[in-house]
Amino acid sequence: MSATSPARSRGDRPESAAGGTATLAEIARAAGVSAPTVSKVLNGRGDVAPATRSRVEELLHRHGYQRRRGSLQAAPLLDLVFHELESSWAMEVIRGVENVARQEGMSVVLSESAGRLTPGQTWVDGVLARRPTGVILVLSGLDPAQRAQLTSRDIPFVVLDPAGDPGDDVPAIGATNWQGGLAATRHLLELGHRRIGVIGGPDGIMCSRARIDGYRAALETAGIAFDPALVASGDFHHEAGYTKGLALLRMPDRPTAVFAGNDLQALGLYEAARELGLRVPQDVSVVGFDDLPLARWISPPLTTVRQPLTEMAEAAARLVLDLGRGKQPGTLRMDLATRLVERASSAPPHAV
Repeated sequence: MSATSPARSRGDRPESAAGGTATLAEIARAAGVSAPTVSKVLNGRGDVAPATRSRVEELLHRHGYQRRRGSLQAAPLLDLVFHELESSWAMEVIRGVENVARQEGMSVVLSESAGRLTPGQTWVDGVLARRPTGVILVLSGLDPAQRAQLTSRDIPFVVLDPAGDPGDDVPAIGATNWQGGLAATRHLLELGHRRIGVIGGPDGIMCSRARIDGYRAALETAGIAFDPALVASGDFHHEAGYTKGLALLRMPDRPTAVFAGNDLQALGLYEAARELGLRVPQDVSVVGFDDLPLARWISPPLTTVRQPLTEMAEAAARLVLDLGRGKQPGTLRMDLATRLVERASSAPPHAV
């Protein structure tokens, strides 16, 4: 069927932001291009000049253009995009999305935005061309123009573990990060630790800030003054746990316990302790966050806060499928519960 066939034109008649209707042909006239050119832009075709594409996209956004649901058959795909793919953390998320996709007879398209918290335009163009059933963005987000592009094509999206505040109108699945940071620190306090360090993630990441805030709340509740010197910002990778851990453990009045912002940084902290001749937990207790499979097998097994990554990914996949089927969820934001898992890396402090 061609882009200008009657069936496609009827399906592409949306409600405009002003309350009227804007057809594909009307958008084309306003842009000074042909209707097939507008159709190419809608379908993510690459054979459109950048200036023309930008003009058409601006008009689609201005008129609130949105394809009528079901006017085009979505591909049986879920697009899953990470800001980076470097750890078993990502594998837990992939497993959850794959579980749902398998049940639904769908496939998963996996991509990475090379460390950017907002995917590039090349990724957006690929999504528009594939027309997936839905998009899941992990520790990422969309800028307003990208949101408008997906919305105009009736491609639903969900943000999993959002890097920043996604907004009240953006579907998002997260975890109780503040409660997890509180539980980790409270556990160490209950063991008798009073000088507790923390290695967070990047300062600009919402989950990292929430875990640090939970740490601070636990200290304040216990009547212990917050010491900025005991707080380090990492990047959720082994190397940061190692380098920031060395700095904390070399302090003249070093902490007797450290809450690492995730399990990978906890592993780096283990290495820093070994290099300095310190034993875990005899000389320094360590608590992580995530409860990745490796947490049970390192020595000593890691006390950590379990973040239900697979369940979060499953929830995100089900939510985006519901949105694609026109179902309205009871809430657009869901935070799954975290819980402390006690193992052998935490113990009461030794008397000095």
